[in-house]
Amino acid sequence: MLSKPGQWQDPIKMSSTEPPVSANTSGNFTTRQPDESFLDSEFRYTLFPAFYGVVFVIGLAANAYALYVLHHMRESRAMSEMRIYMTNLTVADLLFVCVLPFWISYYSHRGNWIYSDALCRISGSLFFINTYCSVLFLTVISINRYWAVTRPLVAASSDCWKRGAITSVIVWAITLAAAANQLAEPGIQEDKHAGVSRCFEGYHNNNSESKLPVVVIHFIIIGLFFTVFLLVVLCNVLIACTLLAQPISQPRPSTGRRPYGTKRRALRMLCAVVGVFVICFVPHHVVQGPWTLGVLKMTNWSEETLQYLNDAHQVTLLLMGLNCILDPIVYCFSTRKFRMYIQDHLKKVKQGKNCSNHTSTTGLSVKIRKQSEELSVFEQKE
Repeated sequence: MLSKPGQWQDPIKMSSTEPPVSANTSGNFTTRQPDESFLDSEFRYTLFPAFYGVVFVIGLAANAYALYVLHHMRESRAMSEMRIYMTNLTVADLLFVCVLPFWISYYSHRGNWIYSDALCRISGSLFFINTYCSVLFLTVISINRYWAVTRPLVAASSDCWKRGAITSVIVWAITLAAAANQLAEPGIQEDKHAGVSRCFEGYHNNNSESKLPVVVIHFIIIGLFFTVFLLVVLCNVLIACTLLAQPISQPRPSTGRRPYGTKRRALRMLCAVVGVFVICFVPHHVVQGPWTLGVLKMTNWSEETLQYLNDAHQVTLLLMGLNCILDPIVYCFSTRKFRMYIQDHLKKVKQGKNCSNHTSTTGLSVKIRKQSEELSVFEQKE
C-alpha cells in the first residue's frame, strides 16, 4: 500500500521486488527521494523478458488446450469434483498469462511502466491471485485425492459438484479479498532519480512504527504457506502409503497380464504435486522472510548480503511464474482420462475427421468403462 505518514505498508505489495524507500505522496503517484538508493538486480532486465516470453507462449497454449479438454469432457461424466478444481486452476493460470506481455514490456524498458496505473494494479494483483489460487487449489486437490483414496464410499456418496463449487467460491473469495486493497490503491510510483515509473516497486515510510506490522504480516503469510505445504505433503504421503499397501493386482484371465502401472502413474502424479510446490512456491517463501527484514533495514547485514538477497528474490519470482506451465502438465496431461481424450482428439485431427462433441465424449466413456478394471481408487475418483 502507498500509505500516508503514520500508516503501515500493504504486505501484499511488499512481495514485489524492491526495498522500501522514502517518498512524498502527490496525487496518484509516489515520488522517491533521490537520497535513497534503489537496490536493483540488473540481470532481471535481460532474464525476465526472455523467461516470461517462453512462459507466455507455452502457458497460453497449454492452459487454453487444457480448458478445451475440460470443457469437452463435461458430458462424459469422466470428471466431477476434480474437473471443477482443475478448471478453476486453469482459469487462474490463464489470467496471469494474459498480463505477461505487460511485464515483458516493463522489464524490457528497464523497470519503466509505460501503461496506465489501472493496468499496473491489475497486472500486479493477478500475479498475487494466480500464486495463491494455485497454492490453495493444489491443496484442495490433494485433500480431495486423500479423501477419495482413504474413504472412497463416503466421497462417492456426497454431492461432488456442490462441494466443488462451494470450495472454489471460497478459494476465489479468499484470494480476491487479499488482493482487493492492492487493486484499490495506486500502483505506479515515480522514481525521479532514475527517471522511470515503477510498478509496485517503490517503498517508503521507514519509521520504526511501520516496520513491525509489516514484518508480522509477512511472517504470518509465510507461516500459513508452510502450514498449507505441510498439509499437502502429509496428504500425499498418506495417499502413497495407502496405494503401496494395496495388494498387487492379479493377472487378467484373458491376457495373463497385470493391469499396467496404475500405482506407478498415481505415485508419479503425487510426486509432481509436491514438486510444483517445491519448485515454484517454497523458494519464494524461504527467501521472503530474510528479504523483508533486509529491505526494511531491520538488520545490520552488509550491502553485499542485501544484494544477494535481492537477487535471490528476483529468481524466486521467476520460479513462481513457472507454475503456469507445470499446472496443466501435472493435472491435465498426466492423468489417464485426459491422455485418453487428448490421444483420441489428436488422432481424429490427424485423420481429418470432424466429430461432434457427443461422439467424442461417448467414445471416451466407452474406453473408460473398458479400462475401469485397471483403474485404482485414486483414478476412479478423478
